[in-house]
Amino acid sequence: MVYFLPLFLFTSCSGQITDPSTVEKVDLGKYAGKWYDIAHLPARFLKNCECITAEYEIGNKNTVKVINNCRKTDSGKNSSITGKVFIVKNSHNAKLKVQFFWPFKGDYWIFELDEDYQYAAVGSPSGKYLWILSRTPSLSEDIYLDLLEKLKNRGFEVDRLEMVNHEGCE
Repeated sequence: MVYFLPLFLFTSCSGQITDPSTVEKVDLGKYAGKWYDIAHLPARFLKNCECITAEYEIGNKNTVKVINNCRKTDSGKNSSITGKVFIVKNSHNAKLKVQFFWPFKGDYWIFELDEDYQYAAVGSPSGKYLWILSRTPSLSEDIYLDLLEKLKNRGFEVDRLEMVNHEGCE
């Protein structure tokens, strides 16, 4: 039984985002690996989740495999789901589509990315979904506040972000 639905599933048009531009280019080899969900906009499929991570593995030249994990706070059980990531043509890997259930694909755009690939802000251009990700279970307050300011200036509802607990996860 799947307790946890994908981090990146569907998008809807909210019309709130004033600047949905992405980073210029993403090196998928550097992007691959484990990311910790530091904070995200509320989503039904993330309810009662802590210790949320996403791990990206390079597949063939057109796809990437993603494995999303979480621990349910109500049961203490770990849950995971595996999906495929597709590169949007001519986006230099900054715009992706994620598929967990055929035939549905959701937008996964990389809005902010550290030059050393240590933290990122990703989500949907509609503004319905947004995640702040880090290579470590925590992010410095200075970096987090800087990301919040940048995302707020783009029109994201950063005041609605929910922090993710990573204490005792490993």
